[in-house]
Amino acid sequence: MGADTEIIKKRAPTLYAIIAIKLLKGALFLTLAIFAYTLSDNDLPAELRSLLQHLRFNPERKFWIDFADQVGKLTQANVLWAAAGTLIYSMFSLVEGIGLMFRVSWAGYLAIGESAFFIPIEIYELVHRRGPEMHRSNHPLLLLIILGINIWIVWYLFQNRYRLFRHHHH
Repeated sequence: MGADTEIIKKRAPTLYAIIAIKLLKGALFLTLAIFAYTLSDNDLPAELRSLLQHLRFNPERKFWIDFADQVGKLTQANVLWAAAGTLIYSMFSLVEGIGLMFRVSWAGYLAIGESAFFIPIEIYELVHRRGPEMHRSNHPLLLLIILGINIWIVWYLFQNRYRLFRHHHH
């Protein structure tokens, strides 16, 4: 039975997809944290205007002017706090992804807990945020996709926890 268990344990394409999601999410948030940190002492409205021009967006549109006003209200301390929070969150995803790669049971439970934590928040957002700004964006669809992915991750890891992860039996 030992050899059969090892063969089953090696093939887990769904687990590999979850690992990829966790590592990509971790890398994305790490990049955002570094980006926010590097911008913390800059003139953010001017940086935004420059970025919009580089991307060939019209920085004179009302949406971008209003957005630049909001960006201008950010203090350096707020940007640094946001960067620190984003960095910590990115570390969670990276640790989960690496732990899942090595099939460590605590990483499976961390991934289940982290993914499950956001499910009620995402459901609340979908049910209660019905303002006109939500309908103008793809926000509900994106939220629904993220909710589906989180439910899938929690279900899959929980259902397969004994098959996928090393458990130390005493």
